Amino acid sequence: MPTGERSVLGIDLSTQSLSAVLLGCASGQVLREISLAYRDDPRLQGFGIDRDSLILPPRETGEAEQPPRLFIAALEALFADLVATGVDGAAIAAINCSGQQHGHVYLDATADAALARLRDAKSADQRLLALVGDCFAYPGAPIWKTANTACEAAHIRSAVGGSAAMIARSGSDIPLRFSANMHRRIALRQPQAYAATRRIVQLSSLIPAILAGDAGIGLDFANACGTGLMNYRQRVWDDVLLRATAADLPGGPDALAKKLPRLMHPLTICASIAAYFQVKYGLAADCRIVVGSGDNPQARVLASGDLLSLGTSFVSMMSTQDGETDASGMANAMYDGLGRAFIFGCRSNGALVWDRLRTHYGLPRSDFAASEAALHASAPGTRLRLWHPDSESFPPLAATPDMLRLDDAPTDFAGDFAGLVDSALALTCLAGRRFGLASPRAQTPLTVCGGPSASAGVMRRIAALWNRPAVQAGQAGAALGAALAAVLALQPEARRETSGEHLRQTLFAHNTVFLPDPATVRAYHAPGAYLDRLSGACAALTGERITL
Repeated sequence: MPTGERSVLGIDLSTQSLSAVLLGCASGQVLREISLAYRDDPRLQGFGIDRDSLILPPRETGEAEQPPRLFIAALEALFADLVATGVDGAAIAAINCSGQQHGHVYLDATADAALARLRDAKSADQRLLALVGDCFAYPGAPIWKTANTACEAAHIRSAVGGSAAMIARSGSDIPLRFSANMHRRIALRQPQAYAATRRIVQLSSLIPAILAGDAGIGLDFANACGTGLMNYRQRVWDDVLLRATAADLPGGPDALAKKLPRLMHPLTICASIAAYFQVKYGLAADCRIVVGSGDNPQARVLASGDLLSLGTSFVSMMSTQDGETDASGMANAMYDGLGRAFIFGCRSNGALVWDRLRTHYGLPRSDFAASEAALHASAPGTRLRLWHPDSESFPPLAATPDMLRLDDAPTDFAGDFAGLVDSALALTCLAGRRFGLASPRAQTPLTVCGGPSASAGVMRRIAALWNRPAVQAGQAGAALGAALAAVLALQPEARRETSGEHLRQTLFAHNTVFLPDPATVRAYHAPGAYLDRLSGACAALTGERITL
């Protein structure tokens, strides 16, 4: 780290890991990257998650929860690793966080006092988990993979006046994963837990709350878009949506509203670091805490325009005008970690499925050399194979335990992996076309982040499928976006846009840009070629052809 340079820390609480990026404020250089995998880190074992799905064993189909205590243990381990690797905690000027969008926890009445103890320097003698690990009214953290809330979503949608009214008010058609559905479900199925809930905290706010020692921390309006309770255009909790969700619940909409945090701009500096972290890890008393945002909003901070995020799910994020929504309900209107409007299309089955395929063939999850060889061995668009072990959002399909092989090529890892990559990426691309915002954008680059973006074979396919240049933004994704946003939060508002663009150019100056290869573009896009065949296959599965 350059002598005397202040830095910022971006932290991302994801489905698979807790990651951090340390970014130099002046240099715009990544100074340190750390990631703790829940599956592999020995300090994060014993919390009960399944090694494949990384969720707690579901009690019913569609339930998807992770243990909040795991996140607290991971945060403690992360700071220990930062100190062990020589990071100067006193040089960290601000910390900004990212959390799984839609994921949330239910804090009980003891949470205020438990977190407030972190503001006492004497608390540094204890483990973080011992101090704040037992203040949850409900033991699980429902996450974005939640798919057992169809009844709740239908009730809310109907009470608002139907899909068109729901979209016009909230920006989305209340997908199953949205938080409001779970609030209603827990109130009906676990009334004691709901009654004991003092505060509902999105995962993007959980870490800032701990870092600040304040259970009443606010929520940014960008991540609030994923709750189904915020008026998209006015950026306030919406009375109509609250009544639709909770009119018949204990205490009615007023009780639910009291459990929700106040809304803020995502670049709001909301607190300073608690004494616990000053004493135990050497952070300075003037280290600021930014309110944070969801993983998708923070990832999009990395892009000037459109972004493709290849994570546990595959997400395309496209720039829009303020207030623009998708009338079909396929996409969700949101804001990013800088407060910019965008629209969001999601394919649920992402990188974890690629990991599972490697495991199925007896390969290590991280055998990326074998994966790259598979993409080289199978030409783009020659293997028509689909696999979605979890319920799929686009096209909407129930889970299929086995891969669907719709070509005559041999069944082997090379063919299966190449076919899976082609179908997952193509359907993510087509999801964008479905809601009319993925038309060709001349030569404007598509920014790509997430683990698979490190693969040259994957990037070449992306450039051809989207038919535009594709630039690698690195694997840090949301953590790096959170760090970049933290730098901007420390600056006057008038300088943020210019400074943000300068930081992006600095960060990605040496990253590879992949140009679409004309022959590969034809293999995907020509009449009767791969995309036509894929659309026909999806029509056979769903009864509806995907419009190209």
